[in-house]
Amino acid sequence: MTKRTWQIHEARDRLSEVIRRAEAEGPQTITVRGQPRAVVTAIARRGTAPGTETESLLDFFRRSPLWGAGLDFERDRSPMREPGVDRG
Repeated sequence: MTKRTWQIHEARDRLSEVIRRAEAEGPQTITVRGQPRAVVTAIARRGTAPGTETESLLDFFRRSPLWGAGLDFERDRSPMREPGVDRG
């Protein structure tokens, strides 16, 4: 059985192995206190390197399932609270 889940201290100490396995076997999960927190995925398996996407931000939003849903994101115009003042 191949290892696909790593405790954070293992992943830190054996990062090269985690990356090699992500390339060879697929995504590797990193856990913190037994809870999944991150996934290491090889760029070759992902299809494109981070930061090299050519899609515009507008195109990204147009692909959203919420595009055209009529959502209204109105800015809260109330005055900002003063630092250090507790309103609760």
